[in-house]
Amino acid sequence: MDLTFNRAVLGVELSGIRRFTFLVRDTPGACALTIGEPDQNTPEAIKEAAKAALDANDTHYPPGNGYPYMLEAISKFEARAHGLHYSPDEIILTIGATESLFIALSTVLNPGDEVIIPTPAFSLYESITRLCRGVPVPLPTEDHRFQIGPGALRAAVSPRTKAIVLTSPNNPTGCIYTRETLDAVHDILKDKPIFVLCDDVYRTLVYTDGYHSFSEYQDMRDRIIVIQSFSKPYAMTGWRLGYCLADAPVRDRMQIFHQYSVVSAPAFVQPACAAALESDTAPMVELFRRRRDYVYRRLTDMGLEVQEPEGAFYMFINIKPFGMDSLRFCEKMLREGLVGVIPGVYFGTEGYMRLSYCYSDGDLKEGLDRIEAFLKTL
Repeated sequence: MDLTFNRAVLGVELSGIRRFTFLVRDTPGACALTIGEPDQNTPEAIKEAAKAALDANDTHYPPGNGYPYMLEAISKFEARAHGLHYSPDEIILTIGATESLFIALSTVLNPGDEVIIPTPAFSLYESITRLCRGVPVPLPTEDHRFQIGPGALRAAVSPRTKAIVLTSPNNPTGCIYTRETLDAVHDILKDKPIFVLCDDVYRTLVYTDGYHSFSEYQDMRDRIIVIQSFSKPYAMTGWRLGYCLADAPVRDRMQIFHQYSVVSAPAFVQPACAAALESDTAPMVELFRRRRDYVYRRLTDMGLEVQEPEGAFYMFINIKPFGMDSLRFCEKMLREGLVGVIPGVYFGTEGYMRLSYCYSDGDLKEGLDRIEAFLKTL
């Protein structure tokens, strides 16, 4: 019997980021600086809200897109915190930002449609695009200090372009798109039938004033889909919760994929999400700001070239002077220096490595000490 598989599945590999992380974890004595997961635990008030919901037997089917109180809480939070005005019926509570991205691209893409992905970028965007039978179109930003060059964007747009993914603050660079960059993107796309996916999951973790998201360009509201997550700012990675905001006609189509893939987010976690939106994230921001300053100083003191991050919790470090591709360099540093970071090739940009400073002060010092010692052997 000759069994066949979906060609889209055959064309996508498991995450290189996770594969390399497992390699680091399986290396005895290695210090890992790989994963973008806060080392803090979920705040007690958030956990208590979930416990109370369980005690109240909130264990039955909830409405598919989320309880009305939950959607109302998100609506009010986005208006208060970010100046975005989406009604509860323009919101879906999802199983992490990953599901939001998946249902968004599933909704808008037809086979052969192109998705512009500014690189370096989280590999998930390319994988989901391929699984949706779309065509990822990388848009390199390395030569523009990780900003989107207007000329490069114009060249990337074609009659098949259906969407662009904007991530700011960015994973893996920690860079934030400037107002000049966003205005240029807006000027190029405003009259085109192209969806803009704003993956804003790191926008709460910003270390500079004057942050702006493309979601503010509400003259394109009918084509903007905002992606958010509870994972990063509230230390809720294992809860697998996020949400998306979209103009009502778009949201109405997205909810079809949501309903038939996951039905709904679990009932008893939704009070915890509401509690998270009322919590103070300032201590988390200050923690990572302090770690950023320490890691940036250590790396530059080593003579490494790295752009100071303005958000998120990553350093994207230039390793081109060492004459090795990023996978070979990171494997060598893991094997000989016993410290693990992620090769830049897994973000679509060769010649770099990503270091996560989501780790304790002690782990960061140890890891950086090992990197410094390893560099002296080259």
